[in-house]
Amino acid sequence: MNALFLNTKYLSRTAHFLGLGSILLSALSLIVTPSVSLAATSAPSGSLSADRRVMLQQQLADVEKQITTQQKILEERQKESESLSRDVAILDAKIKEAKLSIRARTISIENLSDDIGQKKQVIGDLSKRLDREKESLAQVLRKTNELDDYSVVELVLIKKQSISSFFANVNALHSVKGSLQTSLGVVSDTRDQTEMEKQNLEDKRQEQRELLELQKLEQARIMTQEKEKQTILKVSKGLEKQYQQVLAQQKLTSAQIKNELFQLQGSAAISFERAYTLAKKVEERLNIRSAFLLGIIATESNLGKNVGTGNWNVDMHPTRDKPIFANITRELGLDPDVMPVSKKAWYGFGGAMGPAQFIPSTWVLYKNRISAITGNNPPNPWDTNDAFFASGLLLTDNGAKYNIRQTERLAALRYLAGWKNATRPAYAFYGNEVLEHADKFQKRIDILEGR
Repeated sequence: MNALFLNTKYLSRTAHFLGLGSILLSALSLIVTPSVSLAATSAPSGSLSADRRVMLQQQLADVEKQITTQQKILEERQKESESLSRDVAILDAKIKEAKLSIRARTISIENLSDDIGQKKQVIGDLSKRLDREKESLAQVLRKTNELDDYSVVELVLIKKQSISSFFANVNALHSVKGSLQTSLGVVSDTRDQTEMEKQNLEDKRQEQRELLELQKLEQARIMTQEKEKQTILKVSKGLEKQYQQVLAQQKLTSAQIKNELFQLQGSAAISFERAYTLAKKVEERLNIRSAFLLGIIATESNLGKNVGTGNWNVDMHPTRDKPIFANITRELGLDPDVMPVSKKAWYGFGGAMGPAQFIPSTWVLYKNRISAITGNNPPNPWDTNDAFFASGLLLTDNGAKYNIRQTERLAALRYLAGWKNATRPAYAFYGNEVLEHADKFQKRIDILEGR
């Protein structure tokens, strides 16, 4: 009885493993050379075609070329004396440049969006293949475990031909197992890499959207200036002599300039005289031109004001900035819940602090250097003196040289967009606004200094 059962059992297992070849062939069919598999997923249907990519890149190049042309027009006309034709030409160039910059960012966002869609499909395809690899490996592992259940006695009772087939299948199983493990590792690494690339693209798209929103704000400001200029043209009736009379009436006296309010984001407004005094201290210590520094502070305050006042719990980056912000306020004995920070917009995190609009993770990098100059330990981002020196230090690190317009503009762009994006034509609007403010403040400073 036991012998009969044993023989039946052996015959059953022998038949089972004689049929193992079909299982192995099935598993082997799922093992594809990684380069072949990845090639198959590198150009999914609906992805960004080569022709479309070339078209978008050409459009972007054309727009950026036009931006550069408008920038040159601005630079040349700004060297001229104030006149009706000159100021109208400058205004027209600014409006055109703003519209072109928005178009450039729109093209870049469209390009990146297509790339992100392609990456998502690649990740989906890789994930499906990874699941198939896992299932194949599981099948092989299950068969390996069944092989381990055989004893030497059982192998002896199997006929010679079956034993040969048995060992051939064993070797095939181990070969398949090794190949699957290799393939599994390659696909897993590739999927991780693709996820990282997708995240990088999404970060870029978020950055592009942020700049697009800022450019829209800039364009709105320019359109407001255009309406004001139309009023001037109406008053002057298009005559240069009458326009000069209007300009003369708009000139401020020294007393008016001193008492003029200088708006700050995250801190109370101060008089222009006080703002100039602070900027002059930075100029004497760091060799950053006062008017340029005031242009940076004014531009940052305008941008901060546009996105509103936020709360650190809602608007700040949870891991990068919130813990540092909590430490900053704790050291200063301030309530973090009531301290003003920039509001998070739909395109990204807020959390910028004070007149210089530093985010906490950047402020902490300058903390010791600020203290070494101002004597405030710890320094306070909402304190105008600390904020002005913080801004001056960052501009110095960004390469600003005293009264060299090119380096000032580049330093301003780095203040906004970082070193990588600062030289891109579509970011020009920020540098233009800073220098526009700086030119306005320089005229006020010249009057105060009797020049």
